[in-house]
Amino acid sequence: MSGKRDDYISWDEYFMGVAKLAALRSKDPNSQVGSCIVSQDNKILSIGYNGLPIGCSDDEFPWQREGEELDTKYVYVTHSELNAILNYRGGSLDGAKLYVSMFPCNECAKAIIQSGIREIIYAVDKYPDTASVIASKRMLNAAGVRYRRYVPTGREIRFQV
Repeated sequence: MSGKRDDYISWDEYFMGVAKLAALRSKDPNSQVGSCIVSQDNKILSIGYNGLPIGCSDDEFPWQREGEELDTKYVYVTHSELNAILNYRGGSLDGAKLYVSMFPCNECAKAIIQSGIREIIYAVDKYPDTASVIASKRMLNAAGVRYRRYVPTGREIRFQV
């Protein structure tokens, strides 16, 4: 008997936890989405969340969902998946996995495919019937990028010192 603890969290719990923690950095009042890109040997390569591009003040751009197109967040906000891809400075993402708190849209799917990420683990598929997500799944399937829903264990994760 080695005496090591056996109640440690799984890799999926760990990396989805990192993605959800990253989401808390988003200033979006409606949708906080986080991403964590992981190598094949379970090393964190990059993290991202939905927000404005560097140099664009989140106090000077709109966060509304409704109104004239230029008065809504949609034309300004960078999604968490794209932020994580763009934040990576280590070279290739070929064969990496992406943990993300919400299923990627079609624009992010394009970036995921082009970057070489081969698997997506997502927490929720909030908009499965939208053209964006339908197109995303169609492209991911065609490109051979696997995706699966993260299944929480239901256990309470507590921090101990």
